[in-house]
Amino acid sequence: MNVVTLVDLGYGNLGSIETALRRLGTEVRRTSEAAGITGAERLLLPGVGAAGFAMQRIASLGLAEALRGFAGPALGICLGMHLLFERSEEGDVALLGLLPGDVRKMTPSATVTIPHMGWSKIETDSAEIGLTSGDYVYFAHSYAAPDGPSTIARAHHGIPVPAVVRSDNWTGAQFHPERSGPVGARFLEAWLTA
Repeated sequence: MNVVTLVDLGYGNLGSIETALRRLGTEVRRTSEAAGITGAERLLLPGVGAAGFAMQRIASLGLAEALRGFAGPALGICLGMHLLFERSEEGDVALLGLLPGDVRKMTPSATVTIPHMGWSKIETDSAEIGLTSGDYVYFAHSYAAPDGPSTIARAHHGIPVPAVVRSDNWTGAQFHPERSGPVGARFLEAWLTA
């Protein structure tokens, strides 16, 4: 049985992620301590909220270096994915710096509403992530990470939106797998078995 440690910053989508993981037969632990991160088998950094507040919580709990140094399989979801990058316009804050680039506010237009909320089709060439081109997954965000070499799946919402990024041991999902039904479960299962 896989054991996943959820980083508990005291808010966010912990409950729904924990439920989704338990449905897949995963043992879930929560931690808000550096030692809990360092000793984790697999790590999940969830996120709903603002980047500035999340980084304040990470700093106040003394978790930044443990997150940066974690060597096992790790997954950041939504804001948790944003935190992997260098900087965010949301609060003009430095992030963890595990991936290059800045997270920027998305721009609305006559045909593009912000926040990007709801089901969007993705494109991917990476079969090992449990997703295929044409799958629909659930998004809820107003800021987007840069579409670059770490992007392995993307959606389109006025601009290409990285849906999944990967760098070394870290994977990031802009969409909410815990809200994306069977497709989201496939994605989580693929991460759990990779």
